[in-house]
Amino acid sequence: LPAGETAAMGTKLGLASAVMVALGYPGEIQDNLAVRWGWWALAMIPFFYVVYSLLSGLGEATARQPESVVGLVSAARYLTAVSWLTYPFVYIIKNVGLAGPVA
Repeated sequence: LPAGETAAMGTKLGLASAVMVALGYPGEIQDNLAVRWGWWALAMIPFFYVVYSLLSGLGEATARQPESVVGLVSAARYLTAVSWLTYPFVYIIKNVGLAGPVA
């Protein structure tokens, strides 16, 4: 990407990530399960935007790469997705009653 697009995309993704964390934190400190799930659902909105942006952007980047590195860029794309997809499940751990050494 050109420098201007890179900066703009970085800003959008950074802000969306910050909003995701800001929406998730109030639920993280709640004892009421319904409230926790509500904050989790709200945090998923910017989460899905970030994951979609990363996957679609890396998909476009993969298509522009020389054949010799397509496999590596594709693997990076999926590794990025897997690492981001841990967020909702880690958040849910306390919601399903796992805590302390069991978690």
